[in-house]
Amino acid sequence: MKLEELVRHARVRVRKAGQPNPQGRAVVYWMQRAQRAADNPALDIAIHAANILDKPVVVLLTLVPFYPGANLRHYSFMAAGFGDLAEELAKRGIGFILRRYPDHSVPAFVRDVDAALLIGDENPLREPNRWRDDVAAAVSVPFWTVDADVVVPSCLLVKEQYAARTLRPRLHRLLPTYLVAEPGPKPKLAWKNPRGLAGTDPRGDVLAGLKIDRTVSPVSAWRGGRREALARLTGFVRNGLAGYDSERNRPERDGTSCLSPYLHFGQLGPREVALAVQAAEAPETDKAAFLEQLLVRRELAINFVRYNPAYDRLDGCEAWAKRTLAKHSHDRRPLLLRREVLVAGESPDPLWNAAQRQMTEGGWMHSYLRMYWAKRLLEWCPTAADAFDTAVWLNDRFELDGRDPNGYAGIAWAIGGKHDRAWGPERPIFGTVRFMSFASTSRKFDMRKYLATVAAIGLGVATSHGHGAPHSLWASRASPCH
Repeated sequence: MKLEELVRHARVRVRKAGQPNPQGRAVVYWMQRAQRAADNPALDIAIHAANILDKPVVVLLTLVPFYPGANLRHYSFMAAGFGDLAEELAKRGIGFILRRYPDHSVPAFVRDVDAALLIGDENPLREPNRWRDDVAAAVSVPFWTVDADVVVPSCLLVKEQYAARTLRPRLHRLLPTYLVAEPGPKPKLAWKNPRGLAGTDPRGDVLAGLKIDRTVSPVSAWRGGRREALARLTGFVRNGLAGYDSERNRPERDGTSCLSPYLHFGQLGPREVALAVQAAEAPETDKAAFLEQLLVRRELAINFVRYNPAYDRLDGCEAWAKRTLAKHSHDRRPLLLRREVLVAGESPDPLWNAAQRQMTEGGWMHSYLRMYWAKRLLEWCPTAADAFDTAVWLNDRFELDGRDPNGYAGIAWAIGGKHDRAWGPERPIFGTVRFMSFASTSRKFDMRKYLATVAAIGLGVATSHGHGAPHSLWASRASPCH
C-alpha cells in the first residue's frame, strides 16, 4: 500500500495537502470523536501511513472545558474511558498523550513530537468541524481527517438525503463493501515517549481544576469506557436482541440496546455493533429492526448534520413543514411553560414529566418517548422555532448522548417534519406535521408501569434546578419558554 492509495480512500478527507515530513519522528492521530483503540478506521489509516513512512504512531487526546453544551455529566462519562483507551493503545505499541486546557494545542503537539503527518477523525458538527479547519491552517505538515464513525463513508451519499426511503437503497448497495470486519493493522514500530514530553495521567482525576459546567451531575447508572461498552453490547446481543422488534417501542420494558451514549463518545464503533448483531442467534426480524435503526436511521442523521448547516434550528427543516407551522403560528397554545417548569418535569402531562425526569435525573430517555416529548414542546412554546431551540437545549444539556446528530435529526423530525411527510387532517398548532396525543401514545404501552419505573429509579440526582410547586412556575401566555 502507498500513501496515494490511502489519500484516495473514501473515508479520507485531505484538510491540508502536501508530502509528509520525511525527518518527522511519528504519525500523530488527533483523536476526538472515535475514542477507541479497536474498530477505528481513523486509527487504522494512521497506522497504515506510519508503516509506509517507517514511523511509530502516537495518539493525542485533548481535554477542553468549552466543548459546546457539555457539562460534568458528559465529561465524567467520557473521562471514565480514558484508562481503558490508554491500556488498549499501549498493547498495540501505540502512544497515548492526554493534554488538558490550556496545554491542548494540536499544532503545538505536532511541533513537540516533530510529526511527519497528522491524522484526525471527522466530526460533522459545526464547532468541532471549525476546529479542524483551524488546525489545518496552523500546522506545517499534511492533515487528513477520516470518517470513522459511520459504516458507509458519508461522502458517498453525495448530498443531503430527503428521507430514509431515499437513503436506504443507496446505503444498502454500499454495505457489502463497508460492513465487513477489518482486523486492525499492526504498527511496525512501537512508540517510545521522548523524555520531557508533557501529558496528563489518563487514570487520574483528569477533571480536577478544569473549569467546566458542573451544574448537571453525573448519573450512577451509567459508566463510560470501552469495557463497559463491550459488556453492554454483549449483554444486549445475548439477552436483549431477541424480541427487539416488538419490545423497542415499549418504554416500560427493557427492550432497547442502551448503546447510544457509547456510540456518541466513540467508545463503540457502529461497524462492530452491526457485525455483532448480524452474527447473533436471534430472529432475523429483530436483527433487521435493529440494523435499520443503527445503519439507516443513524447514518441518515449524520447525513443531515453533514450537509445541512441549519441542523440545530427550525430553519433546517423542510419547506412544507415550515409553511404549515407558519400558517398556524398564531394558533392559541393551551399553555406556555417557562424553561424552569420544563427542566423540573412539572408540566400538566404526567407522561411527559416522567420522560423528562428520566432524562434530567437518569441521563437517558427512551427513544420512543423522545418523539412525543419533543412534539409536546410545540404546544407549550410560543413558536415552533422556540420549541425547537428549547428541545435542543434540554436534550444537549441532560442526555448523555446529547449534542449528537441523532438528537438533532430526531428533534427536526418531531417538530419540523424532517425526514417525514405531511399528515392529515390539518390540526391547530401542528398544521400537517405529524401529531402525537397523550391519549394515543399512552395506549400503546403500559404507561402506569412506565411511570412507576421512572419513579422507582430513585434518582434524586441533583441538578442545579429545584422542583418547586408547578403552578408558581407556569408562564403567562405572553412569556417565552426561555
